Amino acid sequence: MRDLDGPRIEPRESPSALIVLLHGYGANGDDLIALGDAWQPRFPGAVFVAPNAPEAIPGMYGGLQWFSLTMRDPNEYWRGVSGAQPMLDRFLDAELARYRLPPDRLVLAGFSQGCMLALHVGLRRAVAPAAVIGMSGLLAGPEHLVETKVRPPILLIHGEVDDLIPVDALHLARAQLAGAGLLVEWHVRPGLGHGIDEVAQRLAANFIAAALRGRQAPAEE
Repeated sequence: MRDLDGPRIEPRESPSALIVLLHGYGANGDDLIALGDAWQPRFPGAVFVAPNAPEAIPGMYGGLQWFSLTMRDPNEYWRGVSGAQPMLDRFLDAELARYRLPPDRLVLAGFSQGCMLALHVGLRRAVAPAAVIGMSGLLAGPEHLVETKVRPPILLIHGEVDDLIPVDALHLARAQLAGAGLLVEWHVRPGLGHGIDEVAQRLAANFIAAALRGRQAPAEE
């Protein structure tokens, strides 16, 4: 399996943070690097990188996946994120070393399947990331939260009328994460389906800014 790589945006100045964007099932890094374009003026010192998932989806030209989905096995989410974790961890360590950044200057943001992976890996790093952002996804293997050792601030955002991953997934995840002692902020976007709107982008940017300042304040619409 090839090493991860994907589109990136680098600052003109010395990097001050690494913001990694994990795309959803059937997409690729080019899809989510648009968040970096939107956030770059807010974080001029940040490196944005959107790695391409390692597996092609059979029959879907250009579509990539972090792990395969059959929707028939309730345990496949947990097996999937667990299987993808080592490669993503290696990538994150290499990117932090590349830009000479400490591990607490990492932000993980994921959409849909990328959200599942961001939550899984972000809670299992040796050092807590500055923030973990999960958009339109779910928490895989909540019964394994007892294994987590770090407590990064977490933001969950979901569309109210998401017809692919229902908004109930957010409410379930926030309750499970909070029950494990994790700081969770959450927002439901009225009228939004399976996507990221401008308000969600702004909420996430506010959350990241507060986290990188070393304090967590509620993201305001």
